[in-house]
Amino acid sequence: MPRLPAEWEPQSAVMLTWPHADTDWADQLPAIEQLYTQLAAQIARFERVLIVARDAAHRSAIADQLAAAAVPRDRLVLALAPSNDTWSRDHGPITVLDEGGARLVDFRFNGWGGKFHADLDDAITRTLHQARAFGDTPLASSRLVLEGGAIETDGDGTLLAVERTLVDERRNPGWGRAQIEAEIAPRLGIRRFLWLSHGGLSGDDTDGHIDTLVRFCAPDALCYVRCADPSDPDAPELAAMAEELRGLRTASGRPFRLMPLPHPDPIHDADGRRLPATYANFLVINRALLLPVYGDPADRLAIDCLGGLFPGREVVPIDARALIRQGGSLHCISMQLPAALTLAHPS
Repeated sequence: MPRLPAEWEPQSAVMLTWPHADTDWADQLPAIEQLYTQLAAQIARFERVLIVARDAAHRSAIADQLAAAAVPRDRLVLALAPSNDTWSRDHGPITVLDEGGARLVDFRFNGWGGKFHADLDDAITRTLHQARAFGDTPLASSRLVLEGGAIETDGDGTLLAVERTLVDERRNPGWGRAQIEAEIAPRLGIRRFLWLSHGGLSGDDTDGHIDTLVRFCAPDALCYVRCADPSDPDAPELAAMAEELRGLRTASGRPFRLMPLPHPDPIHDADGRRLPATYANFLVINRALLLPVYGDPADRLAIDCLGGLFPGREVVPIDARALIRQGGSLHCISMQLPAALTLAHPS
């Protein structure tokens, strides 16, 4: 039976789909490319980076940017696939492990229920596989719409998700929870489903992706977003989510160890729309944790908190204020690839 590994397990690489002028980053492209370059440089300190460029000219420009930032070329794999946008977490492959090694699962992606164009993004995993970017790793496709940011796992058969991000007529019309579980369980090796009904952040286009709210830190430990300000519009939903978390149990029947994360002060865009800033959207890589920060006094608290939850890993803060303008953060734009998956320079 396959097994969906936890994010803290050894990795071969992290996938990034690089921004370009036809993405929603067009009006801040230099700033966001600088952030991507910084992110790629930090990942490359610990493992390889699979970068998806839209075409050959884009690939050449990215290579020049990374060379200027002194990112080692042998840490990079640059592949080609047309893209609508850059949310690799949601359009990238889900990798499972079994006795034969790594296998890729390609779920559908429809722009979070048709909110945005996603036809090119939906094809990225298949395009990369056909170009042999993943070497000989086999690929299976599912007709289920499932975004990587919608699921969390303990690496031992437990999956955690906010129900409405999967049981959704705009994503999976006609699919009930039982049908969705029956599709996911054999493909990802899931034996236990933990569904949340509450939790959400203002300005979130994903309808409550779990990676913005609650994350596994160990098989028996969860960290979660807590809002200490009762006047904050997000406070009631987050409090209801915390109550649900207190009712969950580990595979051995014990309550989870629950660790609250700090909450940054509200951040708004130029039109006054609140943006979903969260410290839960961190990325765990080999020997490090990349943490989004927002120029907020709570940044220091988050650094200390996550350092304590992931001992032995360097916590690397990355200013995510440019990212959050489009509603996502570090975990949303990245997809880890487990160590059993062998990358190849694509044809």
